[in-house]
Amino acid sequence: MYSRKTLWLFLAILSLKVTITLASDPDPVQDFCIPNPTFASIKTPHHTILPCKNSTEATTDDFVFSGMKAAGNFSDIGLAVVSATPTNFPGLNTLGMSFTRADIEVGGINSPHFHPRATELVHVVQGKVYAGFVDSSNRVFDRMLERGEVMVFPRGLMHFLMNVGDEPATLFGSFNSQNPGMQKIPSAVFGSGIDEELLQKAFGLSSKQIGTMRRKFDPKQAR
Repeated sequence: MYSRKTLWLFLAILSLKVTITLASDPDPVQDFCIPNPTFASIKTPHHTILPCKNSTEATTDDFVFSGMKAAGNFSDIGLAVVSATPTNFPGLNTLGMSFTRADIEVGGINSPHFHPRATELVHVVQGKVYAGFVDSSNRVFDRMLERGEVMVFPRGLMHFLMNVGDEPATLFGSFNSQNPGMQKIPSAVFGSGIDEELLQKAFGLSSKQIGTMRRKFDPKQAR
């Protein structure tokens, strides 16, 4: 018979293993799963399940994505992003990964944000960027990245990028989830409808300042 202490240790390890397993994308049960456009997708709390079409109907085109040859449309912060997900790149479905191209104009930024379901690996292919992330003890890990350098942003930790060079910067990022999710900190704080009094106390801002920030980051108030 196992002692009570040994049993509790076993249960704790089993619980940790189950938690880690549930926190990741599910393992595929076939070589690939090209989404069938004739069937509706099934949404769960953490995944969108796209029914597969017959594997004999798959073609090479399903496994090739040509949408990253050029930059996307630039936003007012000097950022253009093109993402490859199962929605526009069918071959990625069920493989537990996604990809993105980010172009940043001189002085532009990718504002502080985080991905709740994925670790991100960023590769600088052109330019010079200031990049970093903040851990749960509020310690910042940052540096200037130049062409050819790679940096990893651990899952769920806030990170950021800024072009500090004299030419546009181009980066490619990969994620270990087909649906990493993203929350931009400014929009999450000022664009989500959090009570104004709480924001005033949390940030030491006046009602007028809160209003200014909400108009900037809340699309509903910008109308």
